[in-house]
Amino acid sequence: MGFLDNYEGNKERTDRWIKTYPEGRLEATIVNFDADKGSILVRAAAWRNQTEIEPAGIDFAFGYQAAYNANMKRWFVEDTVTSALMRVMALVMGGTEKATKETMEKVNAADVYDPWATKFGDVPSYKTADEAEMSGTPSFGSSADSAWTADAVPSCTHGSMRWNQSKPDAPKSWGGYFCSEKIKEKQCTPRWYVLRSTGTWEPQV
Repeated sequence: MGFLDNYEGNKERTDRWIKTYPEGRLEATIVNFDADKGSILVRAAAWRNQTEIEPAGIDFAFGYQAAYNANMKRWFVEDTVTSALMRVMALVMGGTEKATKETMEKVNAADVYDPWATKFGDVPSYKTADEAEMSGTPSFGSSADSAWTADAVPSCTHGSMRWNQSKPDAPKSWGGYFCSEKIKEKQCTPRWYVLRSTGTWEPQV
């Protein structure tokens, strides 16, 4: 079996969506865009018919311009929007990998890295936000520096948790939700996320 055999093309997936849900609706929204850092986070939602009030599925795609080759850098916004839409279609319809053939063609099969295959992946073992900062990783910064938030922000005993992640040029990519409690000894355990090879953040398991 070839590396790309389990992946649909963009057109194949779009055609399958139209055939499966002829009255379906797709919507893409830019959650965060940073022109200076060259990053974008896109949220895509899908409805199976015109009577559904809530979307049947929601997914995200993260685009980082520096990761694109020279010929594609100018299209990283469009590519990320397309990726988000393709992912949510796969989420609702099932039956295939979320990433499309066009996306995976950019990846060398020998270099595919799936953090889910390794328990800890690139996720550090810090117990608190303070430990992460003291370890030499980039500063968390303010909430304005955050490039991603989940559709439903998790809570702990101290209220809503806050999302923070590494800077784009950090040696390792890390992200997670952290307790808002200021006193280190009272902080709840962070909820770490891993950055998939497809460019999206997903909870560590």
